Amino acid sequence: MKATIPSCLRTEFVLTHGNDSSFEIRARMPSQIEAISPLVDRMIRLIEESHCVLGEEPAVGLALREALNNAVLHGNRLDPVKLVQVHCRCEVGEGVSIVIKDQGRGFDPTVIADPSIIGNLEAEHGRGILLMRWLMDEVSFEFGYRGTEVHMSKRRGGVKHGTEK
Repeated sequence: MKATIPSCLRTEFVLTHGNDSSFEIRARMPSQIEAISPLVDRMIRLIEESHCVLGEEPAVGLALREALNNAVLHGNRLDPVKLVQVHCRCEVGEGVSIVIKDQGRGFDPTVIADPSIIGNLEAEHGRGILLMRWLMDEVSFEFGYRGTEVHMSKRRGGVKHGTEK
């Protein structure tokens, strides 16, 4: 007998076309590791089809995967009643912006040890944030009493203008 997953804990995915050159994706997923790959695969397929970051889709996919993993593991701590929300906006010729929001307690990214420094090479945390900052053009964090938001963007052509906070 197959267990029924309550609708509030299933992944939801809504695609909205703004015009011929833009679209938005809004998704909610449960705090389950196994929910990450199907969502990332579906989003990257749409981003590839749009040509909004031509050739940069693997970088966007890996950064998205890391952000979702952090939201599920560190933000929501695998709590089955907490959700992760994703908002993605893709504009052809411009790029893509993604916001991932968890329902956790938040964290201070300035206290996360830089895993690229010799003394921190074996640190258990920080690699995901380092990867996101390396792969995307802009990455920033916003904290509230109801969770953390990770804001990431990748411009077409991938010219880095620095990272935020």
